[in-house]
Amino acid sequence: MRCLLIGCLVFFSAGCSVPAKQPVLHDFGASVSTATDQQGKASVSINAPTWLWDNRIRYRLLFASPSQVRFYGLDRWIASPPEMFEQLLHLSGKALDYALIIRLQDFEQQFDAPDRARVVLRFSVEAYSDNDKQKVATQEFYLQQPTKTPDAAGAIIGFIDLVHKATESVQDWVAGLSDRRG
Repeated sequence: MRCLLIGCLVFFSAGCSVPAKQPVLHDFGASVSTATDQQGKASVSINAPTWLWDNRIRYRLLFASPSQVRFYGLDRWIASPPEMFEQLLHLSGKALDYALIIRLQDFEQQFDAPDRARVVLRFSVEAYSDNDKQKVATQEFYLQQPTKTPDAAGAIIGFIDLVHKATESVQDWVAGLSDRRG
């Protein structure tokens, strides 16, 4: 009887094992079809702290442990946020009259309460004239918006919207530089 019980346990535990879930990969929804022939006119490069160069989606519980950075286990970016942001700027389809260096400082979801979160994106942009490599201007950007849901899905949707707004903000700022120059 004892052998039968052990045999059944081994059979059921081996046959009923649930495979481990694999992380789902996300991007910013950029499409290669938005690129134009003008995109090669100026360069865009992004600098970021070492910790932002991986593909984990970060969040911080400001209400409980504001100094601890956490990561979602089953959702990840397909590439690091700096790489995807740079690609989005290149694929924006608008010609830039300046070479840009973007310094990404914050890219995380922050929880103010268990049921209330926001995504935060902070970066600075330096514009250099294309012909003589002189710095023309510097601008700080701080963007944030509440997430629709306080979870990974809310963070992903929020970041997609936020990086598209950031791209538009950079393009508007560069257009303003060109207007002052002309």
